[in-house]
Amino acid sequence: MTTTTSTSMTTTTTSTTTTTSTTTTTSMTTTTSNGPFAIVVGDFNQDNILDIAAAIELSANVAILFGRGNGSFAGLMTFTVGTNPYGITSGDFNNDSRLDLAVTNFDSNSVGILLGYGNGTFASQMTFSTGSGTNPHSVAVADFNSDNKLDIVVANYGGSGSISVLLGYGNGSFATAIRLSAGSQPYTITTGDFNGDSRPDIAVANAGTPSVGIFLNTCSCC
Repeated sequence: MTTTTSTSMTTTTTSTTTTTSTTTTTSMTTTTSNGPFAIVVGDFNQDNILDIAAAIELSANVAILFGRGNGSFAGLMTFTVGTNPYGITSGDFNNDSRLDLAVTNFDSNSVGILLGYGNGTFASQMTFSTGSGTNPHSVAVADFNSDNKLDIVVANYGGSGSISVLLGYGNGSFATAIRLSAGSQPYTITTGDFNGDSRPDIAVANAGTPSVGIFLNTCSCC
């Protein structure tokens, strides 16, 4: 299969200050394994009850906690990914109406894709490079080129600071990463339409600058 894809972005950087407030809540603890670093929620076994997927940094795996629907969780299952998974998100990457997972493998310089079977289990990870020395930290998904196929963007903490956009083919695989310069030590990343043009844009927190970088989507395919 041959697929031609393209994307383009423009970027601006804005300095920020942070304020913090706290609230008191009742907490429940469910044991996973060493070093849960990031989480995402979704109905991974299609029982209409939310589950949790956690990226487990020290064990190099993803742990799935299955929701009971009463606020508690059971049935811990783990799936192997790359070294030091720091970021995780979910989406349907192969258009089979089942949730899949995307994980940033910090020390492996890759994104790991785990395709879901819809019963709470996942296929072995497929990896897609984010570039040598990038150390991807955070991940988000959106359809950047309006082809009705989910794409991935990651914040690359390593090197001079960049983001990597991986355009999806709709079958669970992705094109070679497109790298765009960002600020120093990009740490977290998200997407949204920031200028009202119906195209998903990108916001990245540059921990070392400190600043927030905005990448406006200028893809002509929209």
